[in-house]
Amino acid sequence: MSEATHTTEILIVGAGPSGLALAVDLARRGARTLVVDRAAALFPGSRGKGMQPRTLEVLDDLGVLDAVRAAGGPAPVGMVWSEGSRQGELRMFDVSEPTEAEPYQGLWLIPQWRTQQILLARLRELGGDVTFDRELTGLAQDADGVTASFATGPEVRARYAVAADGGRSTVRRLLGIGMTGETVDPSPTLVADVRVPALDRDNWHLFPPAGETGFMAICPLPGTEDFQLTANFPDPDTVVDLSPDGIRKAVTARSHLAPEDVTEVRWASDFRPRAALADRFREGRVFLAGDAAHVHSPAGGQGLNTSVQDAYNLGWKLGAVLRGDADEALLDTYEEERRPVAAAMLGLSTRVHRGEERRGRATQQLGLGYRDSALCVDTRDSIPPDALHAGDRAPDGHRGGVRLFDTFRGPHWTLLTVGTAPATDLPPLKNVRPAHIPPYEAYGTGVFLVRPDGYVGWAGETPTGLTDYAAAAGLA
Repeated sequence: MSEATHTTEILIVGAGPSGLALAVDLARRGARTLVVDRAAALFPGSRGKGMQPRTLEVLDDLGVLDAVRAAGGPAPVGMVWSEGSRQGELRMFDVSEPTEAEPYQGLWLIPQWRTQQILLARLRELGGDVTFDRELTGLAQDADGVTASFATGPEVRARYAVAADGGRSTVRRLLGIGMTGETVDPSPTLVADVRVPALDRDNWHLFPPAGETGFMAICPLPGTEDFQLTANFPDPDTVVDLSPDGIRKAVTARSHLAPEDVTEVRWASDFRPRAALADRFREGRVFLAGDAAHVHSPAGGQGLNTSVQDAYNLGWKLGAVLRGDADEALLDTYEEERRPVAAAMLGLSTRVHRGEERRGRATQQLGLGYRDSALCVDTRDSIPPDALHAGDRAPDGHRGGVRLFDTFRGPHWTLLTVGTAPATDLPPLKNVRPAHIPPYEAYGTGVFLVRPDGYVGWAGETPTGLTDYAAAAGLA
């Protein structure tokens, strides 16, 4: 090893939402983490602008929810236009009212660049940072760690590495991991951040296809003067013009707006919707997260959310192994749990894109879980399918002077007894906080060991059997 080699515990390649969320989670666990990105600065566009309710819960735990709420806003109702006239409102999402168990409902809009700024600020609060202008060129593994080389600067030696470097992941290519999938739509789509003072900011403006022009939507981005513009080009052979004049031309072809109504183009890109899943999420000491592991149509608002939750699943597991609390076998559960979730997300996003499913309960991600995971054990008999099981998201609620999300918040496990005597005869458990509440319909009664990522890891009518699970999970 060169004297100039930088050493760390975790190398994260990519400073997007998944990389930054993982770095925040690891930093609060005391892990030494290095985040590198090939770009000179954070991503400048609004691309992944929609936060689903489950992701808001994750961001609450990571300590950034207040900033995300302050910088964003609820998704506005759609307004359909035709020939310069408003045709009426269109409800684009099926939204339920918040409940005690599910305090956040509906899509929360915040441009991706702002989300990344907030996560980076939180990372810096915790003593971490991002090193920009670091383009990865090589990756080698051995029994003890990973060695990464870059176009400039010293090598990095780490115990583990995480690819969070997007759909065209360099890490994935260097590992030789394939992507299996399909083209969702051969037609190209333009996405841009623009300023259009001629449009009000009370609606998500929708312009249906007319003649040979494709669909266009112009959505106000809360906390900014910008709108996110998306425009489809039906001809698969179209080469999208990303210049300001090209974007103005696309707008005028689809709407009553004049070229000069688009006063500024701040960022622009294009893509062809595709759904693809990495053949595996792990290669030795390297893990794939976010778009490096799954690419998708943005229609269902799932990508950024799934990416952040990849990080949330992996972070506590890496932290436990680094501390020596858990065996490395714990890391096998990352792919076991997250790859099926990603596969289901790809199918959902594709159905939404094709108009086969509305945005509703499924897209909010509150029902996702890990019931089939080896890490989730339920010792109760004859539980109704709609009851809370091991592997399910642990609901919020206020009982006995306790708010559950306040109790769960932090890098620890929670031993929750509900409507039964507190578990007092267990041996001391590491990184576990006890909590007790009276009976609560979201849980029923019993004993629930809630994982650091807010899912029920173990459930029973009594603590019998919990000691064996705790030992296997590195808590005893």
